[in-house]
Amino acid sequence: MAFAGWFGIAVGAGMIGQWLMSYFTHQIPELKSEPIRIGFHLAAELATALLLIISGILLLSQAVIAESLFLIGAGMLFYTCIVSPGYFAQRGQWGWLVMFGSLIGIGVIAILRVLG
Repeated sequence: MAFAGWFGIAVGAGMIGQWLMSYFTHQIPELKSEPIRIGFHLAAELATALLLIISGILLLSQAVIAESLFLIGAGMLFYTCIVSPGYFAQRGQWGWLVMFGSLIGIGVIAILRVLG
């Protein structure tokens, strides 16, 4: 469970860090052009990140509810990893697609370790 716990913490923290970096470097033009849509998107991303961090900590502490919360968080992450690449592909930023694909692959390994 340690692998899945650290995965959840690292990915959740990375998500928050990436959005903060994008915000402070003014790389979210949708805040002006589509504030409602991006607001909902940011809320979903933050919920995903927080659930991954919380469930990761709970997995490391072997809390009873940890596995269920992690599986929900991983499902939320997979949705993001399937939907978000289109934005970057449209902009020709292919490295992001590799990252999203890698997160899905590593996430599957983490889930199998939780279930196994």
